[in-house]
Amino acid sequence: MGAFVISKRFDEYYKFVFTSRKGKAIFTSFRYELKFECEEGIDYFKSTIEEVTFVKVRTAGGKYYFKIMLEEAHFATSRKYNTELLLDKGIKEIQDYAHKAEILDFTLNEVIFQE
Repeated sequence: MGAFVISKRFDEYYKFVFTSRKGKAIFTSFRYELKFECEEGIDYFKSTIEEVTFVKVRTAGGKYYFKIMLEEAHFATSRKYNTELLLDKGIKEIQDYAHKAEILDFTLNEVIFQE
């Protein structure tokens, strides 16, 4: 099952990344000023997953990515994929697992693995 990972950006804003079961980033949110807004964004996405529209895009360099649209607004952008098949697998992962994915908070910068 995938996970939503909350972290701080270099500019002190918050973001979340939805990762696959294997830990690979699938999409990244836009920035949020406050952490609770980021958490609300995840909850909103999970509760409205049935209404999400995926807009597939191809770059000039031949890479594929998708935009996640909610209520006709751009909500998040996926990572770049080499093939359309991999892009479709990323979308499928979201559809199958996002609604039950756990939330991991890495904003406290605590040391996880002690010496």
